[in-house]
Amino acid sequence: MESFNELNISKQLQYAIADLGFETPTPIQAQSFSVIMSGADMVGIAQTGTGKTFAYMLPILQDLKFSKQVHPRVMVLVPTRELVLQVVEEIEKFGKYSSVRVVGIYGGTNINNQKEAVAQGTDIIVATPGRLYDLIISRAIQLKTIKKVVIDEVDVMLDLGFRFQLTNILELLPDKRQNIMFSATMTDEVNAFIHDFFIAPTTVSVAVSGTPLENISQYTYAVPNFYTKVNLLLHILKDEKQFRKTLVFVPNKKSADMVFDLLDDCFGSEVAVIHSNKTQNYRIRSIENFNSEKTRILVTTDVMARGLDLDRISHVINFDTPVFPENYMHRIGRTGRAEQEGTAILLYTEKEKDAKEAIETLMGLKIEEIDLPKDLEIATQLTYDEQPQVIEINNPTNEEEAGPAFHEKKEKNRKENQGGSYKRIIKLKYKKPKTRGDKNFKKNKRGK
Repeated sequence: MESFNELNISKQLQYAIADLGFETPTPIQAQSFSVIMSGADMVGIAQTGTGKTFAYMLPILQDLKFSKQVHPRVMVLVPTRELVLQVVEEIEKFGKYSSVRVVGIYGGTNINNQKEAVAQGTDIIVATPGRLYDLIISRAIQLKTIKKVVIDEVDVMLDLGFRFQLTNILELLPDKRQNIMFSATMTDEVNAFIHDFFIAPTTVSVAVSGTPLENISQYTYAVPNFYTKVNLLLHILKDEKQFRKTLVFVPNKKSADMVFDLLDDCFGSEVAVIHSNKTQNYRIRSIENFNSEKTRILVTTDVMARGLDLDRISHVINFDTPVFPENYMHRIGRTGRAEQEGTAILLYTEKEKDAKEAIETLMGLKIEEIDLPKDLEIATQLTYDEQPQVIEINNPTNEEEAGPAFHEKKEKNRKENQGGSYKRIIKLKYKKPKTRGDKNFKKNKRGK
């Protein structure tokens, strides 16, 4: 498809698209439009950064007629607060020349303000499952008018443990509705979720996660341990011109804080961190500063970075090697966007070698390995997980490590202590009768 004009969309949407500078729809946008407009259930499989938000919002806004009703007609569920804010902003851009009303619902802020916003009337609700479920239980949101439901980044939501809330929300919705779901990966859990709630969905699959983007250069370093990884990170990030906007992925919140603290000592205000334990204001400020290039290094976890609108990223550095190869694809997909050149760097230890090879197998190519810089300091300090574990023979961690001091109990010692024969006889004799009939029966017996 060569232009948005071929989609036969309204003038209001055409003006908004022109203002945004979009000319040609991405593959996921072109293929999704007719399916969503038909009213059929749809499952979209596409990588982060392929224009998924616009793919589902363009046909929804095209089909959304003006209404003064208070209760929402469209519900969009996303995994994180940042993604709520981003989708709301995108909808406001797309609906610039129409009267569409949109409200963002997410945790970490005053719930009463959100109740007031919903009470004033809205067409579209964009929400995280947890806070939305709270508002549904308190009857602040009525679901009877919902016609379309979009579940974006569903694989992340299931990973975060939102299945309970998602299930309850979907079961409360009207039976007659259109279900639209987008996911970066098709896992067994996602597949089971689809079969539970979708009716003969049409699958639109674009940019399969095993296919690397052609404009991303990939390199890898074999590194002995965690602190040597930090030293390497400090070494390469000193090149400010080359590493002008770098996203550093770490496996969890604890690692994010450790890496940030070590980078902060060297780079100060040039580095920021986001993860779910940070306050909402801090997270928003960190993202804004990174996008405006006030900071050039952002340390983050997989969950926080999924779906975020982070443009013009020059480098993605994988501080750890993802256990699931698909996560590597999501990470490197943050760079090399909009036909720009990007670079992805992977750091791996001997323990992570199998995970690296799994990534290469998925992509069908070998990542170019670079030798460590000659002046790089190889750290001798080890993290707790890297330290050799001492196995005490008399304090085994599992049955296989039990030494000769451990043996099976003798048969006489296996018997349960029941309190002695005298206590058992007394308890049996004077036990509480189960029914009045039993009590009378015993009285009659004693009377004889």
